[in-house]
Parts: sequence; C-alpha cells; structure tokens
Amino acid sequence: MLAFTKMNGAGNDFVVVDNRDGTVRLTREQVVRICDRRRGVGADGLLMLARSVSGRAPWAWEFYNCDGSPADMCGNGARCFARFVQRLTAADGDVMFETGAGVITARFEGADVTVNLTVPREMRLNESVALETGAQIVHSVNTGVPHAVVLVPDAESAMVQSLGAAIRYHPHFAPRGTNVNFVQILEPGSIRVRTYERGVEGETLACGTGVTAAALVCARLRSFAPPVRVLVQGGDTLRVSFEDAGGGFRDVRLSGPADFVFDGRLCD
Repeated sequence: MLAFTKMNGAGNDFVVVDNRDGTVRLTREQVVRICDRRRGVGADGLLMLARSVSGRAPWAWEFYNCDGSPADMCGNGARCFARFVQRLTAADGDVMFETGAGVITARFEGADVTVNLTVPREMRLNESVALETGAQIVHSVNTGVPHAVVLVPDAESAMVQSLGAAIRYHPHFAPRGTNVNFVQILEPGSIRVRTYERGVEGETLACGTGVTAAALVCARLRSFAPPVRVLVQGGDTLRVSFEDAGGGFRDVRLSGPADFVFDGRLCD
C-alpha cells in the first residue's frame, strides 16, 4: 500500500508521497499509472519528499511529470510541496528544500504560499522561429526549467495544443525542448497565461515557472513593475515579484494557493 496526498496549486495538481525513510521506489511506468486520470489517481505530476543528502536544506524532493520523466523545478508544485512538509513535520516558519534547480525557501501567508525561484537565466527576446504556419516571434527564459513565451492578442483563442506542440519540439529548442506560454496583456502589470507543458504534453490549468517566465518577459518588454498579477487557466491569480538587476533579475518570488484535496492509499 502506498500512502499519498492529492494537492493542487491554482489547478495544477499533484500526487505527493512521503518517502523520508527511502523505501519507496517507483518506476517510470508506475508514475505514469498513478498520474493517469482514468486508471490512477490523476495528476500533472508526482512529488516525493526525501531527506536531503547534500545538507544544503533539511528536505529534498523528487519530481516527476505525468509521463514519468524527471524535472528540476515546478513553481506550483513547490508551493504544494512546502505546504505538505509543513503539515507533515509541524514546521514552524519558513520551509527549505532542495530541488534539481537549487534550494527553495517557502513562506506561508494565510492560504497562500510564496516560494523563491532560482535566478532566471538565458533570457532571449524577439527571436524568429520558422514554423509550418510561418515565422513566429518567440521570447524565452529559463526559470528553473526552459520556457518559451508568445504574446497573443487573445489567450482564449490561442492555439495552445497545436502551436504549443510545434514550438515545444522545434529544433530551435533542441535537445530538451521547452514549455510554451501564450500571454495576453490585460493591463499594465496584469496578464493572462495559458501553458503547454513539456512532460504533460498538453495544456495544464497553471504552470508556476511558466507564469514567472511570462511575467519577467513582460517586465523586460513592457516595463512591468512588480508584483505582476497573472490570471491562469484554472481561474486563480498568481503574483510574481522580483528585483530588476539591469541585465537580469534577482529575488524572484511566486505567490499563490496550495490546497489539500484528499489523502488516500494505492493498492499494489
């Protein structure tokens, strides 16, 4: 029997497992089965709590997309993971844990959780990518995982699945590919984002690192001041704060909900 907790952050949902004793070993096929929405629990990803071996933080995670592939970072997952650690360990104050992208610190603010993200890197603006439908202007930045950002006049009518897949697998972003965010500017400092997620291979209701990438690109292109408010497909509004360091950004933080859905046990 495998005990688990189902959680969601702004509609981005996760199965979270306590593996502090190191006894849980899941194959890629098992992760896929657990995340399957018809034959399993159903989730965008699976998180496992482990003890840090580096000593850089008390805790560490193992994160898997729903296709079983590992990933370094997930903003919504980080908020849920922090809330899970808080409940499990009765942590008082901030929670620190190690991810593949670095050490994350989480702060609890009522129903919301704020997490710091790693320093963004590799920002590239106004690149032209040749697609079958014609040239597409794409902006990109790595906010723990790689993200492409496409500005659109209307997010509701954006071709998230078809255009998202075309950009995600484009040779321009080889070999690992990229997540793809379709961004509509609602007003100064406020945007709407829809995301095609790598590893899910489709649209999710929210993507924390994608929301962050979109906010930072808009800060650079449109001089948005923090915090940037981001409406996601699930209906929640996330907030992205940062310091503009001239050539880059620092102290990047993502704030939003992290909710428990239910606890359960999986049979072998």
